Amino acid sequence: MDQKQKRISAAGLLITIGIVYGDIGTSPLYVMKSIVTGNGGIANVNRELILGAISLIFWTVTLLTTVKYVMIALRATNRGEGGIFALYALVRKRAKWLVMPALIGGAALLADGTLTPAVTVTTSIEGLKNMRFGSSIPVPSQNAVVLITIIILLALFSIQMLGTSSIGKAFGPIMLVWFTFLGLVGINNMTHDWSILQALNPVWAIKILFSPANKAGIFILGSIFLATTGAEALYSDVGHVGRGNIHGSWPYVFACLALNYLGQGVWILQNPNFKTSGGTELNPFFEAVPANLRLFSIILATIAAIIASQALITGSFTLVSEASGLKFLPRMNIHYPTTTHGQIYIPAVNKMICLATIAIVLFFRTSQHMEAAYGLSITVTMLMTTLLLFEYLGAKKQPFVLRLLFLVVFGFIEGMFLISSLTKFMHGGYVTVLIAGFIGIIMFIWYFGNKVRDKHEGVSTYVRLDEYTDMLTDLSHDEDYPIYATNLVYMAPVKYNKFIKREILYSILDKRPKRARAYWFVTVNITNEPFTARYAVNTYGTKNVINVQLFLGFKKQTSVNIYLRQIVHDLIKDGTIESQPQEYTTTPGRMVGDFSFVLVNDVVSPLTRLKGFEKWMLKARVWLQNLSPNPASWFGLEYTDTVVERVPLILGKPQHNLHIRRVAAQDYSHSKDQES
Repeated sequence: MDQKQKRISAAGLLITIGIVYGDIGTSPLYVMKSIVTGNGGIANVNRELILGAISLIFWTVTLLTTVKYVMIALRATNRGEGGIFALYALVRKRAKWLVMPALIGGAALLADGTLTPAVTVTTSIEGLKNMRFGSSIPVPSQNAVVLITIIILLALFSIQMLGTSSIGKAFGPIMLVWFTFLGLVGINNMTHDWSILQALNPVWAIKILFSPANKAGIFILGSIFLATTGAEALYSDVGHVGRGNIHGSWPYVFACLALNYLGQGVWILQNPNFKTSGGTELNPFFEAVPANLRLFSIILATIAAIIASQALITGSFTLVSEASGLKFLPRMNIHYPTTTHGQIYIPAVNKMICLATIAIVLFFRTSQHMEAAYGLSITVTMLMTTLLLFEYLGAKKQPFVLRLLFLVVFGFIEGMFLISSLTKFMHGGYVTVLIAGFIGIIMFIWYFGNKVRDKHEGVSTYVRLDEYTDMLTDLSHDEDYPIYATNLVYMAPVKYNKFIKREILYSILDKRPKRARAYWFVTVNITNEPFTARYAVNTYGTKNVINVQLFLGFKKQTSVNIYLRQIVHDLIKDGTIESQPQEYTTTPGRMVGDFSFVLVNDVVSPLTRLKGFEKWMLKARVWLQNLSPNPASWFGLEYTDTVVERVPLILGKPQHNLHIRRVAAQDYSHSKDQES
């Protein structure tokens, strides 16, 4: 996997440009616009402000995106996968408290993913507003902008099932044209004033924070931060394209972005009295483009905005997949459209992000209102990532002084951005905070609910399967009980080839003895190879009790029913288990009997003696479990004889006052103790 991460190819570079840089690549659409608006409009802008703002943008992207993410974070991958959850998986053994920054940062990043598609597509479509084509104006109002934006977003989310490789191949050439266009437009404007290159001096960045020319003061950083919001998505998408392809493509992308910001700065300085027509908002990006290329730039920007949304969507798929593996979220159905393990599609997540994004478009309506909310949650994610990277560098035995320097420098920078972004809270930032809070609560409940259950279950929750094989064999041949099924299959993990949860045997032996010819205990193991299809069996010296370990590649369908029928044929053929001849069948010579699959779900028993917070967490966790997708669909058992059994979960010390005392029988009709 590590060699694949380092490998660079022309196709890989193109795909990387297509799916990784969309978010950060569309920032020129709204960053300078936000800075000018925040300073009171173009009439209140002077050279000092523009040089300082561009300097802040350049050094912010250099430090946060290039140094922190491209140079440092991309080395912190877990089997090739990146993102805050992959980073947490690498450092979680160093301290228990690290789970909190992972939960907070992951929730904030997922919330930000709902706003990015809305703001980028809306901004680009607004470029068409009131533009005349002959005698008609196709986009005459903001209502038309909203409608077109929603149609585009629906189309984008509908193609996610094709997979990021297919999408990347289609988007790659377009984004290459986009970045080249950004650079050329920037250079074209810079030819009118090459002195704009002074902005690359970091002194301008520091001076503008305290200059009277900057009417927003330190809060200008809220607009500056918009230039680097795609850095976290870049880290999350490394599993889709590989580290080497990001290292190889980022210098060109960064150069094009820097040139465009410099070019916009020149245009603003040369047009201090510019006024828009038709009441539209000033956007320096579109105004800096030559008039004969304006329509082309709007069309290209719209396509780039769609692709920008793609980076956040694919990153969200990766995050949710990793969260499920870390038990932050319930297990979800994951599809693998290609043979590359990192490229995934999660239908449920796609639908949820789609609905949230469209709701945001309808709520905010204009890009200016969306920009006011944009970036707040991602600053939280970046701070949490910095904390985890500090621990990662410790795990890699880096000197403490260097680790502390990393923490102080990036913690200070991101802390300043967070403070400046908090001003956005009442202007719409609360929306992403609420979304992040909702996601965070779900992850908190699922993770700590599992911890409560594991803490109180103890060793007694698991029993040795091999100690019950005689009992199961006897039940299998006990004709006093009717046959429940020829093959009774429990989808239940068997740990270390012998330990199984007591509730599984409780279901077979205690609820009502279930007699079967063969008892199957099946564990499904998903491998990192695409087409693995292997199995191993352990019968513990019997012909009736079979522990099956299925090893399936991530591209193989988890059709347990089909695989199990083949396994039964194999085991009957070599004499491992008894044959199952069928007297009544439409298939002559059929030697495999019927199957009944049992899935066991926990329910909190009234006898559970947990109190307060722990009991609430456990109940909330079980409630989320019942809301999760039907496990039968995950195992490919939708059309089989499947039973979902609810088994009481009794945790905590038993209550000792539940015993009842027997007394002599008498006439209680007039007893004072009798309830009316």
